Amino acid sequence: MTVEPLAISPELHEYLLSVSLREPEVLVKMREEVSKMPSAGMLLAPEQGQFLAFLLKLIGAKKTLEVGVFTGCSTLWVANALPENGRIIACDVSEEYTNIARRYWREAGVDHKIDLRLAPATETLSQLIDAGHSGQYDFAFIDADKSNYSHYYEQCLQLLRPGGFIAFDNVLWGGAVIDETDQYEDTVAIRELNLKAKSDERVDISLVPIGDGLFLLRKKE
Repeated sequence: MTVEPLAISPELHEYLLSVSLREPEVLVKMREEVSKMPSAGMLLAPEQGQFLAFLLKLIGAKKTLEVGVFTGCSTLWVANALPENGRIIACDVSEEYTNIARRYWREAGVDHKIDLRLAPATETLSQLIDAGHSGQYDFAFIDADKSNYSHYYEQCLQLLRPGGFIAFDNVLWGGAVIDETDQYEDTVAIRELNLKAKSDERVDISLVPIGDGLFLLRKKE
């Protein structure tokens, strides 16, 4: 039997959050500050952050990667989910945005878990591969320039251990992925990423319609 997908109205979404979201106060404070910025639309939805933290605890993650930090919301969710000896290598190019992130990481007491690398992520990931770190990471979160999603895919997959997983954000792109008249570079890149993941036998996959869409890829054993 085919089940029709449930339409999530704003009211139902509010109910969902009211009964399931456990957002730390420091993340509420961050979200309130960033929501006033022109780039607020880049902020991770709190239910997405909680979902990722839940998955990280399920697999006992200790070493993670992040491509695209913005103001550090996703990094903070991940850092809170990691054990005390857990570590994140976080890649970004904006000192302005990551200065906000650093402030909240310090306030949350997790800044010692986060190694921020201000450089193009493809360079940072290549350096990790060259340094012999392939197969050592438990998780990678990708939420950066969409045109490089395919590059991040291959680099992070190489750095991931068997059984680890990658989460790509914005894979529904506000619904633009099904608008064939939209040939904007980022839209095309996301469509290509989605099709690549579906056909890649190296990974198990699940596209979850949470936030703007999360594509989860588990590296096969």
